Amino acid sequence: MELMGGDMSENRSLTPQKAQEYWQRTKGLMWTVLAIWFLSGFVIHAFAPELNQIRILGFPLGFYMAAQGSLIIFVWLIFWYVARQNRIDDEFGVSED
Repeated sequence: MELMGGDMSENRSLTPQKAQEYWQRTKGLMWTVLAIWFLSGFVIHAFAPELNQIRILGFPLGFYMAAQGSLIIFVWLIFWYVARQNRIDDEFGVSED
């Protein structure tokens, strides 16, 4: 039977203390990602009128953040999250092959 990409005997090597630490690190990463997502998806857009005072190539900055900036941040966030989670998985020996 497979569990998280490996057989169960590999995952039993995590002591309860190590498993707790693993989930604490994973939850911390999740909350960080959600905070960045919230800031770039909602908070920055709430300040769009103030950002529109700044112009780049004749377009207001609020327009750039809504049309391009948030999307770029979201894509970057996905790749950053995967890299960080893989590092955590490798550190605790639960990574996929």
